[in-house]
Amino acid sequence: MKVHEYQAKELLQKAGVAVPAGVVVTTPAEAAKAYDSLGGGLIVVKAQVHAGGRGKGVAVGPEVDRDEALAIASGEKARPEGMAKGVQLVKSAADAEKAAASLLGKTLVTYQTGAAGQKISKVLVTVGHDIARELYLGLAVDRNLKCPVLMASTEGGVEIETVAAKSPEKIHREPIDVGLGLADFQARKVCGALGLTGATAKKGVVFLKNFVKLFLEKDASLAEINPLIVTDSGDVLALDCKLNFDDNAMFRHKDVAGMLDESEEDPAELRASRTGLSYVSLDGDIACLVNGAGLAMSTMDLIKYHGGEPANFLDVGGGADKSQVLEGFRILLSSDRVRAVLVNIFGGIMKCDIIAAALLAAYDEIDFRVPLVVRLEGTNAELGRSMLDKSGRKIITAEGLTDAARKVVAAAKGSAA
Repeated sequence: MKVHEYQAKELLQKAGVAVPAGVVVTTPAEAAKAYDSLGGGLIVVKAQVHAGGRGKGVAVGPEVDRDEALAIASGEKARPEGMAKGVQLVKSAADAEKAAASLLGKTLVTYQTGAAGQKISKVLVTVGHDIARELYLGLAVDRNLKCPVLMASTEGGVEIETVAAKSPEKIHREPIDVGLGLADFQARKVCGALGLTGATAKKGVVFLKNFVKLFLEKDASLAEINPLIVTDSGDVLALDCKLNFDDNAMFRHKDVAGMLDESEEDPAELRASRTGLSYVSLDGDIACLVNGAGLAMSTMDLIKYHGGEPANFLDVGGGADKSQVLEGFRILLSSDRVRAVLVNIFGGIMKCDIIAAALLAAYDEIDFRVPLVVRLEGTNAELGRSMLDKSGRKIITAEGLTDAARKVVAAAKGSAA
């Protein structure tokens, strides 16, 4: 689960992590009032969408070609004068209102959103600061070390992937004991790696310990502050922040779960999550309904290997019932891109004949406008395939994953023709 920057800063502030003062608004008039309430001077107006690259992003209306907007946001084409960025600096209430008007209701295209972009419904009006230094701070789970790792770098404002590729020695890594959190000596070590000294280092220690504590207590999966700034007065502040959380832990954190912005979510993915299905939309034309994440990944790999493109990742789990299979098919077929559907099931907990019965029931209730290929393996697989073959429905059965992949790719190409 993702949250907006302003929501992430609210959580940081409650945890004792220093952030700039700010007000989130939904109208240009509110932006002007927010400017005055923040004391005026240098103020920043920032589009609130779940994507990075907002500073170089392009806020566009329906009349602007999105591919061209993406080329501008990616730096491949020059930005025309007057084209609104996702982050703007202002020095008056009138300019704050104008900046908000150039963003709200528009679509922000960045290198992360792709040409589709994301609609801007909120902007954050926040205090600007005199920046002495820009640093980087991140927290993620290291699968090899089996623990969270705090990453710190003096290269703030730069994508951490770029730093890792070009200057890996500039990234300091500190493993975190989930039972103890960030120890004092570790916090001091990180401050030293960032070049913080004196009173600023003391503020940095408090900042780091509270940042790690928030990550652990809220079951975050990713936390990134870029840039982490040191002001001319020696304060340490989170100028920008990204927080992602473990969906499976949200029952423990009602405050975080309540921050979900459904307008930022893929409608199909949101619909699937409510049914207990794991679904991710992709760009291809072959829909997949599979039980088990590993099997789903292998299915997508084989589809690509045989010349096709998967339209989704859909894991119905080991104990899928008729209602879940039905909803899975409805979600798959809701996309106009889909040219064929592959059902790849390994019957373990759920026997293949029971799965076949659920498939036949679903087939009768849903208008299958595209070819359906089914591969069943495991308990009662032969019985399940026999039920499908004798059903009279236009269902293509396959023996083995390779056979299934070849058949569904051929069916998709035939459907497209």
